[in-house]
Amino acid sequence: MKTASVAPEIQVDHQTVTRPDATVVDLFCGAGGLSHGFHSEGFDIVAGIDTDETCRYAFEHNNDAPFIRRDVAQLKGREIEDLFVPGRHRVLVGCAPCQPFSTYNQKNDDPKWKLLSYFAGLIDEVRPDVVSMENVPRLLTFKEGAVFREFVDVLENADYHVIWKVLYGPDFGLAQTRSRLVLLASRRGPILLPTPTHKDNYRTVMDEIGELPPLGHGESDDADPLHCASRLSDINVRRIAASKPGGTWREWGDDLVAACHKAETGRGYSSVYGRMKWEEPSPTITTQFFGFGNGRFGHPEQARALSLREGAMLQGFPRDYEFVRPGERIQFKAIGRLIGNAVPVKLAAAIARAVKKHLEEVE
Repeated sequence: MKTASVAPEIQVDHQTVTRPDATVVDLFCGAGGLSHGFHSEGFDIVAGIDTDETCRYAFEHNNDAPFIRRDVAQLKGREIEDLFVPGRHRVLVGCAPCQPFSTYNQKNDDPKWKLLSYFAGLIDEVRPDVVSMENVPRLLTFKEGAVFREFVDVLENADYHVIWKVLYGPDFGLAQTRSRLVLLASRRGPILLPTPTHKDNYRTVMDEIGELPPLGHGESDDADPLHCASRLSDINVRRIAASKPGGTWREWGDDLVAACHKAETGRGYSSVYGRMKWEEPSPTITTQFFGFGNGRFGHPEQARALSLREGAMLQGFPRDYEFVRPGERIQFKAIGRLIGNAVPVKLAAAIARAVKKHLEEVE
């Protein structure tokens, strides 16, 4: 039987934090970025729900919570209701797959965009105390804003106080120039968005990954299998040697420039085949960050692309976050997708602190 007893403090991620009198269910949980932000602030995660079975180990191992493989479109409100602990605040969080709303995806008929409406329907059924929704900023203008407006209307009609804003990751300690739409809603009273903590002292690539052991391309660290770099072709070895931090392929000799970039249609893609700069936050970490030619994902000084561990840390995951079972083969594409699709953990922690403060104030 579930119990409502609550310990006032717990040890989480090597620090002592106050445990809120609340339990959290995470929809579209992925590898656990959003949940881990709440977990690091002392929240009890009672379940993560997603269709992708490859997320199970990372989610369960790092968040002390079960992974439930289910399609959110098929869920019933009572199933979520049964997951919450009686007598404690109920917090429902989620990030519906953002690819349908991305500027990279022009197929507005992608059925995945409808998942946001299923999320809204579940909120309306369950009526949790607090809701957090995170997504790409383009959701605000997708289909002329109608999809997002419908989501907000459902919440407001269910007596939620709703607030939202596009938040900039570096303002909250993320060493990555990622902006995300964050919505908070509460049935207990007005709720505030998180307050920036790093306005004048943004974390940089050096701050986040500068102490990791050096690697060559195609190598891995014996002590951390996730600190591994993809192998470069001979031409890409020459290209990265000719690249400088913050520079572009336009500075290369003509023999190194790809044929597609010599064409007029390709000259605008200046950030591909680029190196990051130590003294600045990284660019947005995508699901393809481990490939030198996929963006500005070259290491600032080593002749390789980012390792999987480096990409995860730039996404705010702690250095010891595990994505695969010990001894399991490292697959760049699969793990890169888990990392790139995750909610940045440090932004998630900022959201969790805002929710925690709100619940303390309404007690």
